[in-house]
Amino acid sequence: MPDELHWKTAAELAELYRSRAVSPVEVVDAVLDRMERVDPTLNIMVTPTGDQARAAAKEAERRLQTGEQLPPLYGIPMTVKDLAETAGVRTTYGCTAFAEFVPDTDAIGWARLKEQGVILLGKTTTPEFGLLGVTESKLTGSTSTPWKPGYNAGGSSGGAAAAVVAGVGPIAWGSDGGGSIRVPSSLCGAVGIKPSIGRVPTAGNTDGDTTDGPIARTVLDAALVLDATAGHHPADRFSIPRDTRSYAETARAPGDLTGVRVAACTDLGQRVLDPDVRKLFAEAIEDLRSAGAIVEEVGIELPDTMTFFDHYNGYEYLEIAQEMQEKGLEVWPMVLELAQRAETLTGQQVHTALRRGKTDIYHAFLAAMGDADVMVTPTTPVAAFPHGGDRGPTRLVDGQETLPLGVLIHQMTEPPSHAGLPALSVPGGFTSEGLPIGLQFIGRLWADADVVSVAARYERATSWHTRHPEL
Repeated sequence: MPDELHWKTAAELAELYRSRAVSPVEVVDAVLDRMERVDPTLNIMVTPTGDQARAAAKEAERRLQTGEQLPPLYGIPMTVKDLAETAGVRTTYGCTAFAEFVPDTDAIGWARLKEQGVILLGKTTTPEFGLLGVTESKLTGSTSTPWKPGYNAGGSSGGAAAAVVAGVGPIAWGSDGGGSIRVPSSLCGAVGIKPSIGRVPTAGNTDGDTTDGPIARTVLDAALVLDATAGHHPADRFSIPRDTRSYAETARAPGDLTGVRVAACTDLGQRVLDPDVRKLFAEAIEDLRSAGAIVEEVGIELPDTMTFFDHYNGYEYLEIAQEMQEKGLEVWPMVLELAQRAETLTGQQVHTALRRGKTDIYHAFLAAMGDADVMVTPTTPVAAFPHGGDRGPTRLVDGQETLPLGVLIHQMTEPPSHAGLPALSVPGGFTSEGLPIGLQFIGRLWADADVVSVAARYERATSWHTRHPEL
C-alpha cells in the first residue's frame, strides 16, 4: 500500500481515511517523497510546504480518529498554482519581482478549500502572471510533462497539471482565461475544468473570461473540488449562486451515454490539426458512440483566434509590459510583441471585441451545438513538444506552417472562454510517441453538471486515465 499511495485518487483516500486503513500522515509522507523524487526532473514546484503539510496531516489524523463528520476533501493533499494568493505562504506570480512576496490573505477558491480541510503541499510553477501559453518563467525555468521530460507541460497551469499526473497530490488548483487549465491537462494527461463564467469567484474580478478551477486525475476528483469552491461571493461581480446539482453526485451517477447527444467538431474551425490528434479524436468519437452517445459531426465559424486575442487582450499586455519595464524587469519577447501590436489598435477594434465579438462567439457555439447536450473537440491541435522559449518551437503541422506551438495549443480553448461556457479536458488517448491528448467537452452556459456527467461517463468507458508515467 505505501508504494501506491501517491496514485490514489482523492475519492479513494477519503474512503481509506474513514475506514482507518490509511492515515493522512502516511499519504502526505508518500506524496512529499514523490515530490522530492520527480521535481528535479519536471520542475513543478515553486514553494514546497512540507513541514506545514506534515503538521496538518497529524491534526487531520487526530480528527479523523474521533469519527466526527468531516468534509469529503478533509485531509486530502493538494497543490496550488502560484497565481493564487495563499496567506502566509510565498506567492510569486511567476515573476522575479515577487520572489519574496508573502500575502496575508487567501484567494477565495483557496480559502474555501482550506475550510474543507485540504492539506497544502506547495505552490506550483506558472509563467509570469500567467501571460504565456507555456510554463516558462525567468524565476523558475521550464516545466515538463511527466510523460517526456524536456517536453512542455503547457501553460499557464503547467506545474499544477504536471504535479497531479506525476503523483504529487491527487488534486490541484489552477486558473484558466483561454486554456490555462485545459491545455496543460491535455499535454500532461489530466482532467481539468474551466467552469462557466461566475461559477467560481475571484476577488475583484474584472474579466468574466478568466476563472479558477480544478485539475485532477479523474472527473470525480475534479468534481469534488468544484463542489467545494463554487458559489456566489460579493467580491466578484460576475459570481453566481451555487448550482442545484452536486458535481460529485453527477460524476458518480451510474449509466453510460445512451441517448446523450454530442456535437463533434474536429478542429473548432481552426483548420490545423496534427494527424495523430485527428486519428485519436476519430477513435474517441467511436468510443462515445459505443458508450451509447448520438454523435453528429458539425462545423463552426469563429473569428480568427489570434486576431481576436490581440483585440481583446492587447491593452492588458501593453499595461503589464510597461509596468514591468518601469520596474527594470526583462519582458518576454512574445509579451513585447503583443504590447507593440496593441499600440496600433483602434478604439473601434477594442470596443468590438469587448462587446459584439464575445456575443458573436457565444451565438456561434449555440448554432453549432444545435440540440446537442454538449460539444466535443480535441483540447489541443498537437501533443506536447520540446521546450522552446516563451512561444515554443515552430514546425509544420500536417504540412502547414502554423503559429509557434506555444501559441497554437490554445487555439481551441480560447473561444469557449470568450463565450463564458463550461469546458472540461479529459484524457482521450496517446500518440504514437506515447504522449497524451485531451478531449474537450464544452457545455451550455452554466450547464457545468452536464459537462461533468458526459465526461465522467466517457472516462468510465475508456482506460486512459488509469495510465501513469514512469518517473
